[in-house]
Amino acid sequence: MASFHRENGRVVVQFVASSGVRRSIRFGTLTDSQADLARLRVEGLISAGVAGMLDPDTARWVRDLDDRTHARLARAGLVPHRDRTRATLGQLVDRFTSTANVKPGTRAAYKQTTDSLLSHFGKDRDLRAIRAGDADAWRKAIADAGLAKATQAKRVFVARALFKRAQRWGLIDANPLDGVAAGSQANPERASYVTREMTEAVLAACPSEDWRVIVALGRYGALRCPSEVIGLRWGDVLWDRSRVIVRSSKTEGHEGGASRVIPLTPELRAVLQRAFDAAEPGTLHVVAKNRNPGVNWRTTFLKIIARAGLKAWPKLFHNLRASCATDWVERFPAHAVASWCGHSVAVAARHYLQTRDAHFDLAAGIDPSAEAPAPKPVQNPVQIPGHIGGARERTHAPAESKNPPRGRVVRVGAPSCAPGNIGGMGDTGFEPVTSSMSRKRASQLR
Repeated sequence: MASFHRENGRVVVQFVASSGVRRSIRFGTLTDSQADLARLRVEGLISAGVAGMLDPDTARWVRDLDDRTHARLARAGLVPHRDRTRATLGQLVDRFTSTANVKPGTRAAYKQTTDSLLSHFGKDRDLRAIRAGDADAWRKAIADAGLAKATQAKRVFVARALFKRAQRWGLIDANPLDGVAAGSQANPERASYVTREMTEAVLAACPSEDWRVIVALGRYGALRCPSEVIGLRWGDVLWDRSRVIVRSSKTEGHEGGASRVIPLTPELRAVLQRAFDAAEPGTLHVVAKNRNPGVNWRTTFLKIIARAGLKAWPKLFHNLRASCATDWVERFPAHAVASWCGHSVAVAARHYLQTRDAHFDLAAGIDPSAEAPAPKPVQNPVQIPGHIGGARERTHAPAESKNPPRGRVVRVGAPSCAPGNIGGMGDTGFEPVTSSMSRKRASQLR
């Protein structure tokens, strides 16, 4: 159906069109194997014109052709002409940015990637001129720049999405980043477990009720900071049901992700109760004063941690949330913890759950409590020396604040605990009598 020969070292593929006219397509300098492949692809295009179906290998070959060779095939009537509209990388970035319906934080992450691409390729670079090899060179450049592996992975994911959008818009025929290895966005080197003792020390060093609430919501409630923390209202705290409704701007775009419910743990209840008692009438939000998301909370938090006599952990707020998730998953089913944290079980395992020294000790049969003093009960409110009361704030007292604390409820009709009514435990105690104990007791009676 088709044949090739060489003219001045250049390969020319000839075929007879359906009209009976012999046509020639010049491919330039090719090896014999490349020339034979071009001949086979031309035959595939001729067959597609008859059968109306193009095989996948020939379709990929046509897609990867340069514009000049593709134009020669089009003039021979084998393929349709390409859209000659030229789009630059800068135009793609502007269009992508203007149409992306994302949160400000995500938009900032996108900008880091697009700035990297523009710096590497230039804003006037033709999109069709960016090939797979060029994408590999950019990937190597961000790795050589010394960026963290998680940051590199994030940029590859965003760049891949950018060029995928260009492909969907018809600006390019193939995504040059297809097949480029991204790696994991998790960074285990920055994982750090914040113990309860460390948390209590930080709470004691906090200068205000707002900061105690911020720390407690992260460490004992696994709230994202600052978005979920500053969005929490007193009406979301269900005191009588020991639950808290968390409204999440990060996941509101996902089905069922606009809000979630977390348990009001004893540790969190103690801090929130204290903040509620100090709230002025009519206060709406739990965090009343530190509500500007543009304020740098990190600087203040670093000072609080230093005041507590501790060394700052790598990811100040994320590590609080991850430590809470780690504690929860040791006591409750993984799916329940994932629901409370507002992410999937897979995301929890990749970004939040941590392996602690206590896990190794437990597996090795070492009792950590034998080597370290037991922590103070977490139910006790944090005692803050020299507490700054500020303006006395409150709306209305929660119903259970007037009830006896849990653990003091006595069943009606229970016997009195007066000394005269307390008898000895007996020889067998609370455990059921076993055969060995019965024999031992009988020998003592003899």
